[in-house]
Parts: sequence; C-alpha cells; structure tokens
Amino acid sequence: MIDDTAKPQALSGNQKRKMRAASRLYAVQALFQMEHSGQTVELVRREFLEHRFGATYEGDEMRDGDVDLFRHILDEAVNRQAKIDQMTDRALVAKWPIARIDPVLRALFRAAGAELVQDETPPRVVITEYVDVARAFFPETKEPQFVNAVLDHMAREAQPQAF
Repeated sequence: MIDDTAKPQALSGNQKRKMRAASRLYAVQALFQMEHSGQTVELVRREFLEHRFGATYEGDEMRDGDVDLFRHILDEAVNRQAKIDQMTDRALVAKWPIARIDPVLRALFRAAGAELVQDETPPRVVITEYVDVARAFFPETKEPQFVNAVLDHMAREAQPQAF
C-alpha cells in the first residue's frame, strides 16, 4: 500500500544551492534569448520553466532550478534594466559601454545587477555565483576575471554598506 500522505523530503542546503546556481545560469540564458530574439519576458520565462528546468536533452538531464529566484531575477532585470545598465556602464572602461560588450556578458551583468540592486543576497555571494556562470560560458578565458572586476564595482555602488 502506498502512503500518499507522506510529505516530500526537504531539500538539503547543497541541493538548494545547486538549484539557485542553475536558476542564475538559466536567467542569463533567458535574458540573452530575450535580447537576441525580441521575445517578451513572459514568453521566455514560460519556455524555460516548461522546457528547460529538469528537462532531458540528448540523454543529459538539465538541473532543476529555484523557480522563485529565476522569476525574481528576470523581473528585476527587465524592470530595472536602465538602472542596471547605467551601473554597469560606470563599472566598465569608458571606451567600452555596455552596448559594445558581448551579449552573453551583457545578459550576465543584467542578471547579477538584478540581484545586487535588491539586497536579499550578500553581494560577495552574487559576485561568486556569476563568476561561476561566466566560467560556464567562457571556460579557459579571461572573461571570468573581467566579470569579477565589473561586478565588484557594481556591488560597491549598489550596496556600499556591505564592504
């Protein structure tokens, strides 16, 4: 006999951390897709939630993500894009405004900026997480170091009290 009153097991701290990390990666991909295709946030969000979170492609299972964090990052990145882009521009070298940088990095800075303008996650955690995302997109390059420097500047602007 199956006990259908049993409660699902709680996720471990490590599982939650991995889900949050996956959500950040998915958010960068979604923001990139929105910019590249011109699709709305609602359409892209639905596609990711229905077809990416926990999906299996060519035998590889995609990691489940933290749906609330994913939604939060997308909403904040879209609703505060002008503020985040201005903050990113101030962190970049004057000759390299955000419009001239790689679109994946632009999406990454927008996702990270969405978390930095809200002070729910410590800025050092945000920086570390998005440097890891940069490593996933740009393995064995200098982009992760660049991301670290830009996000450090953005974090100090957004949350100076944390430093």
